[in-house]
Amino acid sequence: MREIRKIQIALPSLGDDEWLAVREPLQSGWLTQGPKVAEFEAAFRERLHVRHALATTSCTTALHLALAALGVGPGDEVIVPSFTWVATANAVVYCGADPVLCDVDPRTYNIDVESCAAKVTPRTRAVIAVHLFGLCAEMRQLSTSLPASVAIVEDAACAAGASFDGKPAGTIGEVGCFSFHPRKAITTGEGGMLTTNRDDIATRAAVLRSHGASASKDTPDEPNAYLPPDFDEVGFNYRMTDVQAAIGLVQLRKLDQFIEERERKARFYRDALADIEWLRQPAWPNSGKHAWQAYVTYVDPKIAPLSRNALMARLHDRGISTRPGTHAVHMLGYYRNRFSLKPDDMPGACDCDRNTLAIPLHNRMSDDDYAYVVDCLREIARGA
Repeated sequence: MREIRKIQIALPSLGDDEWLAVREPLQSGWLTQGPKVAEFEAAFRERLHVRHALATTSCTTALHLALAALGVGPGDEVIVPSFTWVATANAVVYCGADPVLCDVDPRTYNIDVESCAAKVTPRTRAVIAVHLFGLCAEMRQLSTSLPASVAIVEDAACAAGASFDGKPAGTIGEVGCFSFHPRKAITTGEGGMLTTNRDDIATRAAVLRSHGASASKDTPDEPNAYLPPDFDEVGFNYRMTDVQAAIGLVQLRKLDQFIEERERKARFYRDALADIEWLRQPAWPNSGKHAWQAYVTYVDPKIAPLSRNALMARLHDRGISTRPGTHAVHMLGYYRNRFSLKPDDMPGACDCDRNTLAIPLHNRMSDDDYAYVVDCLREIARGA
């Protein structure tokens, strides 16, 4: 009888380099936002060829800062695709604005441009384009479908290293927001990054990130660093620590390697599972690069021999951890109740909520692990 493996849905890839990197901030005593954060931000700017990068505590707080820096507030609307992690919509609520949920394309899992355009009103201030699972949204069509007054914020939580039409994710809209959660390709534990080419957004986001302080005191060598700043408005404490940034610098240098490995294994999955007709493989980019934060399939309920949840249970019994792709925000209690939403209001997102299946894909899996996942799926497809 074959040995049952234990394969996690995701694991961060960390080693001695990261372990050694944290020694410097620990020994220096500069643990909060300081020189390592500045170095990490500079490295991120250079990689993306973007004017500004501001490290944050998470992608959620980066999204909140982005919207706040754009001036989004009570009475405003921000369009959000319904098939995304709830934090995307929550950031709008934090601003006192109304999240307006639109549908997604069930083939790409990303924002449906026509559905989004139909939701634009005179109150619309921004659209959050989510690059879900590392595949960039259709940014060209989205941009041309919107009035010039509507800003595009990229939720690039899953998309570090992705690109669209030769432009890195996070540099296509007015603002980009990244996540360094352990389920992402690179991690700092928790953590995020805000990117923009607009000086006004960067300046305001930097103030709001640090309690509303009128001037940053990130290093002890700044002029008059001993004097406290003034506070002309209420801000937030969304600052990354130097310990996290030290890890992030090492991880960022590995990003290309990580994505190359993930893409190679995504191709393996695609080819090895191609003949399971009821298990649809994820879309590949027409123009650009996929970051492969997750490998999200679709269990076709019309022809599959068992439901998505039953398949997840079978894989769990074989030691394989899986997840639904993510959830449909309009089907979650708070949003369902507050906005009187029904599942069929966004049929594409509802379909994705019920039938998507993420299978393990990360940089700590061996070739044998990937082969085991394929073998188990093929056995289930044969009815074994």
